[in-house]
Amino acid sequence: MAASRALVAVAARSLADLGEDITLAQYRALVVLAGRGPQRAVDLSEALGVTPGTGSRMIERLVRKQLVRRSRSREDRRTVRVHLTGPGREVVAQVTARRREEIARILQAMPTAGRQRLTEALFAFADAAGEAPLPDWALGWDT
Repeated sequence: MAASRALVAVAARSLADLGEDITLAQYRALVVLAGRGPQRAVDLSEALGVTPGTGSRMIERLVRKQLVRRSRSREDRRTVRVHLTGPGREVVAQVTARRREEIARILQAMPTAGRQRLTEALFAFADAAGEAPLPDWALGWDT
């Protein structure tokens, strides 16, 4: 639980430094879109573990902030998909970069022998949780 609290603190600080009015839940929606691509609102809500109504309100707030956009499917005009915008991608990239920096700083404070084991364990944890990997642009890596 202590490690979980530390990771939540890293996440909160990385958003607070952004200067944008984005909640952790809204940021999580941006990360899901970055990792999984455009989603129907109902699918995004399910991925976030919220009700469709809560998901719709969150999407509306993100649309107003111009971090996501909605578009109708060409194949089925009844289907609306939520897409990450350029500014939304930039938020994910900036916050991810800040988290990487802070996590690297924390890892440097750990004994060398434990770093590799922790890294492997965290990758396994993320995989077991069904976390989709982020694209290279969100990680700050050149493609």
